[in-house]
Amino acid sequence: MASLRKRIADHPGLNRWTEDRLADYVRFAHRTSDYARLGFDRMDACVAAGEPVIMVLWHQRLVMAGYTFPVHLGPISSLTTSARAGRLAGQVLNRFGYDTVPMSSHQRHVTLSREVLRRIKAGSSIGIAVDGPGGPARVASQVPLIWARVSGCRVFAVAYSSSRVIKLPTWDKLMLPVPWSRGVLTCQEWTETVPRDADDAELERLRLSLEATLDHVTDAADRAVGRKLEVFPKLPRP
Repeated sequence: MASLRKRIADHPGLNRWTEDRLADYVRFAHRTSDYARLGFDRMDACVAAGEPVIMVLWHQRLVMAGYTFPVHLGPISSLTTSARAGRLAGQVLNRFGYDTVPMSSHQRHVTLSREVLRRIKAGSSIGIAVDGPGGPARVASQVPLIWARVSGCRVFAVAYSSSRVIKLPTWDKLMLPVPWSRGVLTCQEWTETVPRDADDAELERLRLSLEATLDHVTDAADRAVGRKLEVFPKLPRP
């Protein structure tokens, strides 16, 4: 029975149907709602000028990522896990013009970083949920700092919120927007510079700074639609 469930879950046709329906739902929720896009001028200008950026967000706000980056101005590659849920998220983002970089738990970080930097060099921006794929929620990793240090890319934090959402029973209470709501997409540049000779203490300070920027832009989105601010415990990353 378990083998049968696995074959059904991995069926390419069923997966494509599921991906299409999820993308259709996100489009419908966006089209029937009143969404404002705030603070994106700097990021849009970079992309329009052919300058790749690193776009970061919390995993909880991933569902509306297709409406944050200006794919009509330049390409972006989003990091997704090779697990079933990660593949699903990546394929949904494909419907919004994103390319994907699949991550494997068995893949060495240096191999992944080489692929990311290769794409940046080819002109693609990079998008990453910095507390994914498994948390803790709202605890940023140092990964985008390393890429920013090596590539020199500017880093932008983005978020979305909606006056009405469904919170899924995931580790981070993934938010699914409800149609006919009031929503907002927000963006803020993280203005710190990562020195090439940064030691562990400096990297930790910068990680906390990036984390604070993401919390700020996400809380701003929630305030804009009248949502109660969420507080997550800042647990250590495994």
